[in-house]
Formats: sequence, structure tokens, C-alpha cells
Amino acid sequence: MNIQSKQKMKVAIMAGGIGSRLKPMTLVIPKPLIPIGGKPILEIIIKSLKKNGFDDIILCVGYKSDLIKTYFGSGSNLKVRLRYLKEKKRLGTAGPLRLVRDFFGIKEPILMLNGDILTNINYRKMCKFHKKNKGDITIGIKEKEIKTKYGVIQTDGNMIKGVKEKPSFKFKISAGINIINPEILRYIKPNRYFDMPELINRCIKEKRNVLCYNIKEYWQAIDRMEDYNQANKKVSLSRNFLRGVLGR
Repeated sequence: MNIQSKQKMKVAIMAGGIGSRLKPMTLVIPKPLIPIGGKPILEIIIKSLKKNGFDDIILCVGYKSDLIKTYFGSGSNLKVRLRYLKEKKRLGTAGPLRLVRDFFGIKEPILMLNGDILTNINYRKMCKFHKKNKGDITIGIKEKEIKTKYGVIQTDGNMIKGVKEKPSFKFKISAGINIINPEILRYIKPNRYFDMPELINRCIKEKRNVLCYNIKEYWQAIDRMEDYNQANKKVSLSRNFLRGVLGR
């Protein structure tokens, strides 16, 4: 395994979601333990982080957290340091970060990611981008494309100006991978439900340096059954994909 040099930046993984759109699987196990190619998605994420030199990881857990703790323990089997922060109530996609900062006394930027993402992103490059461009917060974004099954009519009042048959629309989404400076987390009110869009908009309002980082590598969030099937299909069709992600 090609292990990169150790990174000082800590990682916070959001692994407390209920995964309601993945029922009935998530009635038995939490979403981060759902297997992709025979391995829990969270294990794949942790090993990918380790490959990139990140070995100090905080898991923000909630739903069925005992199963996650039992499976991963201290992280020694994966050669990383794992610590846990359990939400007493649901705090959204950004709310737990305030607790992470306060509880663990973090004073450096945090690499934050959702615990349901299959990707071969180079985390080191994203961190270098954040530092080089002096970001206060850097949002990983991914371009997606949707092809409509309808012919789209272009109009001007009552007049038809043109027809496009089943056009494609491209747009950019938040990929659930972010780098956040610790002072930014003061915008999150303690013990309050707080999502990432709210934090991003607050940073923009406060004229902070809000950057976007284009993820060109493979990326798939495991949010619905169709996502789960696509991710397993990717791993099944590309035998070397997980090997590349994990550095083996």
C-alpha cells in the first residue's frame, strides 16, 4: 500500500443519519455499515483517508451507534485513531461540527465529509487547494447531468420559438466533502439543528472566503436504493476500483 505522508488536519465524518430512504436495510444496520463490494461504506472511506495520510478521525454518530463502535472500535485494526461524538438529538449536517470543535478543542481546519460517499477523490489535493487559496470554507462540488424524457418547448408569450427533444441539463451539487476553518464554526449555534447550506449562506453573508473545489474523480452518494445499486455495480464492473481507492 502506498501510504502518503501523515496529515495534521483532523477529519470529522457525519455518520449519524437514519438512512430512511434505504429501508429495509437500515432497519437492521446503520447506513455507514451498508456493504459496497463486500465492505462497509464507512470502512472504505476510512481506508481511503488513511491512504491519503489522514489518520486522526472523529465519527459523529447517532442512529445505531453501538453497532458502528463495535465494528470499528478504536480504529487500531485500520491503523487510524478513531474517536466518537454521539448526538443526543439530531443536529443536521453541520450542527455536530460545533460540538467537535468544542469537545475536542480543535484549532486547525477540519476535513468534514458525509459517511455515505463512494469516491476516489484525492483529499490531499483538496486540502492544498484550500490552503493555497486561503479559504475560510471550501465546498467540494460535483457536476451532474440529467436528461429529460420530454421534448422541451421554448416560448415567447403565445408563440413557440423552438423545441428541444429530450435535452440534458447540467448543474453542480454539494458533494458532502468540505474543509472548514475552526473560527467558521462559531456561526453554528450550540445544540441546534444546523445544515451545511445554512452555514454556507451565513459565511457568504459575512463575506468570508467561500471556495468551491471541483471533484473530477468518481463520486457517488449512497442515499437511495438506486444509488446503492449503482455503487455496487461500479465496484463489480471495475475490479480495480476499490484497489485504487484503498491503495492496494
